Amino acid sequence: MTDKRFRPVDKTKMRSEVITRPSLSAWKEALLHILKNKLALLGLLLLTVIVSLAIIGPHLLPYSASEQNLLNANKAPSAKHWFGTDDLGRDMWSRTWMGARVSLIIGFAAALIDLIVGVAVGGVAGYMAGRGIAGDRVDGILMRIVEVLYAIPYLLVVILLMVIMEPGIATIVLALSITGWVGMARIIRGQVLQLKSQEYVLAAQKLGTSNWKIIYRHLLPNTMGIIIVNLTFTIPTAIFAEAFLSFLGLGVQAPNASWGTMANDALGVILSGQWWRLFFPGLMISLTMFAFNAFGDGLQDALDPQGRK
Repeated sequence: MTDKRFRPVDKTKMRSEVITRPSLSAWKEALLHILKNKLALLGLLLLTVIVSLAIIGPHLLPYSASEQNLLNANKAPSAKHWFGTDDLGRDMWSRTWMGARVSLIIGFAAALIDLIVGVAVGGVAGYMAGRGIAGDRVDGILMRIVEVLYAIPYLLVVILLMVIMEPGIATIVLALSITGWVGMARIIRGQVLQLKSQEYVLAAQKLGTSNWKIIYRHLLPNTMGIIIVNLTFTIPTAIFAEAFLSFLGLGVQAPNASWGTMANDALGVILSGQWWRLFFPGLMISLTMFAFNAFGDGLQDALDPQGRK
């Protein structure tokens, strides 16, 4: 054999086989994708600031949210009162962040109830569908309940509950949760219908694993991405619904404050030049909605394998 039968190895092909970086899990890749998304990071930053000010904001000025002082009524924003005062002399800065606490508590509480009920109903319905007559019956009953509740306007439910129960935070959370979980249930059912035909689920069934263990150990963990994304849209929806109901007088009652009640109180004086009374609650609602939606969109793109490409 002569040297003519040999040729140098193409080094570019060798470099193409080299592993340039260690393999990452899906969650780590999603985190890296979010860190590259400037709009999602802006939304996360705004959420952090709003939540932090809801905790410490009322303590930054020496005024109580319910403290009345008619000598300081209707004062414009100044170094003493950063967001001005209302017609009873109450500090708008303290009331704005106390209202943020109420709005965030309602939003997170309603989203948590939607998560628990919606995931449980959707997971059971999706897994039992197609598993014989009994399974189809369970799926049919659960989905008929979902369809009936989905057709009921939440405002009608709130009005009915206000007649039966006393207006307050608990009533609003209950009203939003009665019909709010149906969207989560329908999404989870669709995901479970796709996942239950996978090989690892079939293997678990052949090994005699119980249905409940398959649902909560194999199926639901693989739907965590869509669950988290849906939560980021459920929370601002509940916050906006609370603000809307309080604006109509069906939500949080005086002397408690929320962004909706503050906007309602300012509606009659906005034409008299007291712009700050409507501007700051409206700004907080808008920023919160934008922050949740921007972060939710970025999270949805990060958890979608096609979006990462």
